Amino acid sequence: MSSRPTLILGSTSRYRRELLERLRLPFITVSPQVDETPLSGEAPAALACRLALAKAQAVAEQHPGAIVIGSDQVADVDGEPIGKPGTHERAVTQLQRMSGRTITFQTAVAVVRGDTQFAQTLLAPVHVRFRTLSDAEIEFYLRTEEPYDCAGSAKCETLGITLLDAIDSDDPTALIGLPLIRTSQLLRAAGLNPLEGAAP
Repeated sequence: MSSRPTLILGSTSRYRRELLERLRLPFITVSPQVDETPLSGEAPAALACRLALAKAQAVAEQHPGAIVIGSDQVADVDGEPIGKPGTHERAVTQLQRMSGRTITFQTAVAVVRGDTQFAQTLLAPVHVRFRTLSDAEIEFYLRTEEPYDCAGSAKCETLGITLLDAIDSDDPTALIGLPLIRTSQLLRAAGLNPLEGAAP
């Protein structure tokens, strides 16, 4: 009987941890220690894919027998990558810029398994239509939610949903930060089926 490989989430994000818990697989989390600075001229989708894979590879190098998940999300505003605001002022600027517009959140997931040389990445773009927001609405939302660790300041799982008119995605958890349909697809390809445990 084959043993179940260790599953590692290469992330310290509590949002991704809570999402992965939905698959009911035992896993641990490890900080990937990856420089997330965009390359010159790098498109948002390419940045998200590169960082997701880099995070998974960084952890897999330390745990070669494990299956490692890496993920990254970048907001795409006019082709410019917009990440986590970090501060209230930057969050205000981000939301003012996205007000009344449709923004694509590029969410990438990668799975790496060092002992079999498996390494694949999938992209789950999410198209988000923001309402036209008043400065007072932006201020109230930010003071209430403090979403400074969320790409584009959009925390849709709570009050942030009221900022939006529509979300268009074929992977419902992608906007929160980990597209579970694609994650499950990659886990199966790497040899771990959430519905079966370790694949033969």
